[in-house]
Amino acid sequence: MNSNKKIHFEVSERKVLLKIFDVIFVLLSLYIISSIFDFKYFTFSTTNYYWAIVLAIYVNIFGSVFEMYNLQVASNQFQIIKSIILASSTTVLIYLLTPIYTPVLPSNRLQIIIFFVAIFGSLLAWRIFYVKFLASHRFVKKAVLVCDKEQLQELVTGLENADPHYKIIAFVNSDGEDSFNFKFKSIKNIHPNELENFVRNNSISEIVIASQKTEGITVSLYNQLIHLLENGFIIREYTQVYEAITQRIPVQYVSRDFYRYFPFSRSNQNHLYLLVSRLIEVIFSVIGLTIGLLFFPIILIGNLIGNRGGLFYTQERVGKNGEVFKIYKYRTMVKNAEANGAVFTTANDSRITPFGKFMRKTRLDEFPQFINILKGDMAIIGPRPERPIFVNEIAEMMPFYETRHVVKPGLTGWAQVNYAYGDSIEDSLMKLQYDLYYIKHRSIFLDINIIIKTFSTVLFYRGQ
Repeated sequence: MNSNKKIHFEVSERKVLLKIFDVIFVLLSLYIISSIFDFKYFTFSTTNYYWAIVLAIYVNIFGSVFEMYNLQVASNQFQIIKSIILASSTTVLIYLLTPIYTPVLPSNRLQIIIFFVAIFGSLLAWRIFYVKFLASHRFVKKAVLVCDKEQLQELVTGLENADPHYKIIAFVNSDGEDSFNFKFKSIKNIHPNELENFVRNNSISEIVIASQKTEGITVSLYNQLIHLLENGFIIREYTQVYEAITQRIPVQYVSRDFYRYFPFSRSNQNHLYLLVSRLIEVIFSVIGLTIGLLFFPIILIGNLIGNRGGLFYTQERVGKNGEVFKIYKYRTMVKNAEANGAVFTTANDSRITPFGKFMRKTRLDEFPQFINILKGDMAIIGPRPERPIFVNEIAEMMPFYETRHVVKPGLTGWAQVNYAYGDSIEDSLMKLQYDLYYIKHRSIFLDINIIIKTFSTVLFYRGQ
């Protein structure tokens, strides 16, 4: 085993680390303050241990809502400060408003200020330490890529954009050519015969194989890979690495016999999961329609002034098993918006009225879709339903697109909370990768993650 190897953390381990130490720093700060100063609101004892448990849950939940566990945000000092302010303020507010599970509101308002400062200060101190001393050093993961030279730029960009601490520092050209123009200054081109020595001497965390030409894996290169594997070095196939880091399925690198690589989640056939999901959908739909009624007067007036057309409109969409249904939405475009035929809605579409743009950004235009959920046409979570004309067009150009229809379409989904609104085939491909990831990994935990991220999308005004 190479003693030069360094400790590194995987993406999921980093998120767990952040969540655990957020709680530790908050509770430690409150313990110190209660021990030194006259702070009586939050104290530690065997009789009120549940106060700490509830606070830990609130910190993690609102930290997730306000993106404190998004690794790109967590690694940026300015973005994380904004998230900490929002998360700590919301945590304190909700904690104060739930005195059944938390301490009774103090009569001395100074206690509340101390409580907030303790939570905010401890989170800020820990996260600045993370950014300065951990994120930029400990979490950097060095990798060597074995691939064809034509693939290099796309493969490197795909990985490093998703994880700022994942660095491809060298690559082995597997298409058999020794001499070619090499344009990457930060990535070293190493000869296949030098792979083993390079990995041993440069603290490499893993070797990623992305070659689609098996003849490029020569006997010499294969033997070196076997020696490295025997000595404890990690060797992984590119699609596995890509999926783990980006949390989407790289359909462009999976052959057409994709069932070997793409096992569907058992939750898709789990009757208990489906029954519980359906009950939750009905409850959420009733709540959603009730909330929608509260906004209805504002939407009605805004539509009369800003849209000057019918309040509701219906549109055909493709649902589960390819069945077509009518989706309900509030109007956000001018009348006769598609007089010249159906086209993708673009980010700054001139057909969208000013009030319609507000409706889309806040997702208020989608409240009528709770009717579709009650009818069973849609689910709360799933791929967004697309129009039949676009499904046929995209499916001809894009493999696996109709695989989205093995589950019900959703009001929100993994693609919607992870990718901005798209208006091109390239954007549809990216969203397809997220949709397939959801279908492959569908579970109650992923559903909860999506719900939390949906709140972030609405709060940060990221609607289409």
